[in-house]
Amino acid sequence: MADSRSDADSRRLAELGYKQELRRKLSGFSNFAVSFSIISVLAGCLTSYGIAMAAGGPAVITLGWLLVGGAVLLVALAMAEVCSVFPTAGALYWWAAALARRNRAAWAWFVGWFNFLGEVGVTAAIDYGAAMTTSAFLSLTVGMTVTPGRTFLVFLAIIVVHGLLNTFGVNLVKVLSDVSAWWHLAGVAVIVAVLAFVPDRHMSLGDVFTSTVNQTGWTGPAAGAYAFLLGLLMAQYTFTGYDASAHVAEETHGAARSAPRGIVLSVLVSLVAGFVLLVAVTAAIQQYEPERKTALGFPPAQIFIDALGHRLGAALLSIAVVAQFFCGMASVTANSRMSFAFSRDGALPLSRLWRRVNARTGTPTNSVWLCVGCSVLLALPALWSYTAYLAVTSIAVIGLYIAYVTPVFLRLRNPDFRPGVWQLGRWSRPVGWAAVCWVVLIVILFVLPPAWPVTASSFNYAPVAVLVVLALSGSWWLVSARRWFTGPPAVRASVETPPVADELI
Repeated sequence: MADSRSDADSRRLAELGYKQELRRKLSGFSNFAVSFSIISVLAGCLTSYGIAMAAGGPAVITLGWLLVGGAVLLVALAMAEVCSVFPTAGALYWWAAALARRNRAAWAWFVGWFNFLGEVGVTAAIDYGAAMTTSAFLSLTVGMTVTPGRTFLVFLAIIVVHGLLNTFGVNLVKVLSDVSAWWHLAGVAVIVAVLAFVPDRHMSLGDVFTSTVNQTGWTGPAAGAYAFLLGLLMAQYTFTGYDASAHVAEETHGAARSAPRGIVLSVLVSLVAGFVLLVAVTAAIQQYEPERKTALGFPPAQIFIDALGHRLGAALLSIAVVAQFFCGMASVTANSRMSFAFSRDGALPLSRLWRRVNARTGTPTNSVWLCVGCSVLLALPALWSYTAYLAVTSIAVIGLYIAYVTPVFLRLRNPDFRPGVWQLGRWSRPVGWAAVCWVVLIVILFVLPPAWPVTASSFNYAPVAVLVVLALSGSWWLVSARRWFTGPPAVRASVETPPVADELI
């Protein structure tokens, strides 16, 4: 049965224009685990918790999570339907090329570059967030003084280890990805139970769901609403990276079903687990002081210590440290697969180098180090400003969600699109248009200034980074690439009809 499914997967991949180069070892659960690990409620929720503490407060932390999670689920559903038809590592840019009715190569080019920017941004944000958490843990356990320089050194150590694991420990990465899913679920359960029963006092549920805070510096009648909207970045950043299920489709058995399920289930399970976690953490706050993030460089660490004491607080923090290590490892895996696929079609500089597959491991190891290097460069400004970390999260959200929703938009405008074995039926178009509208809103929102007054240390450089990438990729396209980049091979003329369901069961 497994062999027949692998044969069907390989045949479909050949129809999409590629031979089977990557080793198809992932089960449906493993595919889900990669995306679930990258979303990582024990990473995104906690490392960006301080954003929502200052912008919106408890209301945006809890109710804002549900709002964003519901909208993201619509995006995931719309993406999954397209993924079922085109289960290839190129994913988003490949889908754009296949679904565009004209200028296919141009659509593929720009979606691919936004996807690359977002993947690098999310890897940088995840591992820098892991460094913040690890630094706080080291401060509590060995007395390390937390400084931006030391946090950056921890970040470098973490991301290099992730590069080495994805280079030499390929089988270990697969095992750890599966372990990661269970670690996250068990970790959330333990943290919630401890925070529910051990602290002497809790914030009332009324305050947890309705109280608001605005420490952004913005004033005026609409300042509170503006702060609430800015605080949605915490949840929106957490819900990134689930395109990983599509990027590892060429390594997944039964990809036309398993990859779409991985996309949707990773968001749905994270939505539930994250909500329970955020309610527990927020209710455990003993003294609401967003500025106390300077004490350990990581607000949840201060919350744990205030509510539970030094030893038990450090123990809970260690659960998050391990989860965030898993999260960054999975992000480097997905990032490298996207870079490999984009290079396979000649779109990145030095593509011949990045598209090479290691004969021993069956993985694109050169692309691993391309992603590590680019992520380090993008995180470098965090040495001087905490706001730079906020900007990296914004870059990840903007780059990824533009890439996420563009194929959905093109699918909605393409009357020839035929759903695959995983589909939404009559809900396809309403879900798709709702996803497009949500992404337009958040892209506008997260390029706005997060604090007032705007200074060198509080400047949001996310729009600058996005515009730089857009300008460079656009200039390259106009001057050169439009003459030689033809997009994925199978869509240069047309894409064949997807196989019937029976072939992929």
